[in-house]
Amino acid sequence: MEAYLEEMREAQRARGPATVLAIGTANPSNFIYQSDFTDYYFRVTNSNHLPHLRAKLNRICEKSMIRKRHMFLTEEMLKENPKMSTYAEPSLNARHDMLIEEVPKLGEKAASKAIKEWGRPKSDITHLIFCSISSVDTPGADYKLVNLLGLNPSVKRFMLYQQGCYAGGTVLRLAKDLTENNAGARVLVVCSEMTVVSFRGPCETQFDNMLGQALFADGASAAIISASPLPVERSLFHVVSAKQTILPNSEGAITGHLREEGLTFTLKGNVPQIVSDNIEKSLEETFNPI
Repeated sequence: MEAYLEEMREAQRARGPATVLAIGTANPSNFIYQSDFTDYYFRVTNSNHLPHLRAKLNRICEKSMIRKRHMFLTEEMLKENPKMSTYAEPSLNARHDMLIEEVPKLGEKAASKAIKEWGRPKSDITHLIFCSISSVDTPGADYKLVNLLGLNPSVKRFMLYQQGCYAGGTVLRLAKDLTENNAGARVLVVCSEMTVVSFRGPCETQFDNMLGQALFADGASAAIISASPLPVERSLFHVVSAKQTILPNSEGAITGHLREEGLTFTLKGNVPQIVSDNIEKSLEETFNPI
């Protein structure tokens, strides 16, 4: 019996490493140039009476090396929802009403590009992983994406929330395990993020809020992963290793909290130092075994 189970288990496994077969990305059509963002931000948040904060944001934008950022939110939307432009007025309902609809739609644009590049029928997709820091709802964005794309209703779905900046690594790590342990699996992974959940006006005591306002933007990415590609499928990358670790002395360095006013976050000034102190060890632990 044990021999039979082992034989059956071996037959279920793929014979190769996880492989990226296609990639797609998407952004909202609305965008703003970084050189114009300070004027825009202080205008839409009615904050021109804070010149010292304005000067600080302008320095951040000038040093960011960012040329332009795509954002779903427009000035007209903010005028219709003025509480979203303040620092702490309750506005979660208005934000979520937008996100629940728009996060899956942006994900669908990226996924459609990946599927087109892949060149195979959508019915071949066996698993779906959707990741977003926002649009928390039931049924979730994964369910809505199945309907938007017309995927098989029996596709195996995984919905991941609140992963933050390591969302892409998390979905690839999960996709690697799924494809390598399920022969013939084709995993569609999608990350879709929008600053609707975190956009807010400046605060004189929370400078890291302005840092986030100057850096983050809206976009979605998608990839199709398999560990047993067919001859007609193009292999772009092998996912040889996917790991995660908690760095020492990093507690509280980056945090996010979902509140009535939306998603608030902290970005401590020592984040670059924490990364610098640990990057060599992390690279050694990743590459030495391979």
